[in-house]
Amino acid sequence: MDDNNMQKTFLSMYSEHSDALFRFCLVKVRNRDLAVDIVQDTFTRTWEYLVTGKEIQNIRAFMYRVARNLIVDHSRRHESLSLESILEEGFEFQDKQSNTIQIDAQVREAIELFDKLPTKYRDVLYMRHVDNLEISDIALALGETPNVISVRLHRALKKLQILNL
Repeated sequence: MDDNNMQKTFLSMYSEHSDALFRFCLVKVRNRDLAVDIVQDTFTRTWEYLVTGKEIQNIRAFMYRVARNLIVDHSRRHESLSLESILEEGFEFQDKQSNTIQIDAQVREAIELFDKLPTKYRDVLYMRHVDNLEISDIALALGETPNVISVRLHRALKKLQILNL
């Protein structure tokens, strides 16, 4: 692929996947600036990988894997914040137009339940139900088999049901 085509492909890739990657990173790190940095690093590393002439079979899964690895690297270097401290600092998980107390309470409850799940369950639930990734794409992104991802999704939903009782 020549440089011009590679640049067009990369720009198309950016416009198609950057928002979803940002949301994924924001949920994981809960810091807007850090999420932006991780997304930028993800695209930089993807570009560097492509420039070396290597081929990527599934670009979306590849970028999720890069972003996830960057998040893991960051979390190993820094202590993560608790949900309570984030909420105390004024971070809002709801839309500005939805200012009802009931919605606020439901959002907080959902986030607290989500945070009680082990990371392996949170990741697959987020990728499947928020980013609408196929099970095969999640498997590629996490380096697992599709069967493992299917079982993990099923178990995650069961755990959420139990936690919600």
